[in-house]
Amino acid sequence: MLIATNEAGRVVKRPSKPVIGTMLANLHRGNAHLVLERLDEEADGSWYAQVLLRDDNTYQLEYRDGVAAEHYQTRTVSQEKVLAAMLGWAAGRRDWRDALMWNNIGFQFETGAAPPLG
Repeated sequence: MLIATNEAGRVVKRPSKPVIGTMLANLHRGNAHLVLERLDEEADGSWYAQVLLRDDNTYQLEYRDGVAAEHYQTRTVSQEKVLAAMLGWAAGRRDWRDALMWNNIGFQFETGAAPPLG
């Protein structure tokens, strides 16, 4: 199941494309991050994509594929690219990462827990 959560505390189970788009468009100081998490009780690990609207108005986008070693990050000024990536990730499309350059930051996380945004 897919769950969308923002910093303001809004939680949406099985969010639609318009809901994800609205939640992204409504990011601002005090509600600066959005997390899409894929829950699967039969699979170990964490699968999520998250975005943080930084103070310099850039978007920090990250995703994790199950384990800390597979945690990636990028930054962009394009809300359109972030939306395309988030929707592609949510839909399970194979090409959702292609428009951005990603850096593996898995070495920063030793415990495997979700890192705080910011």
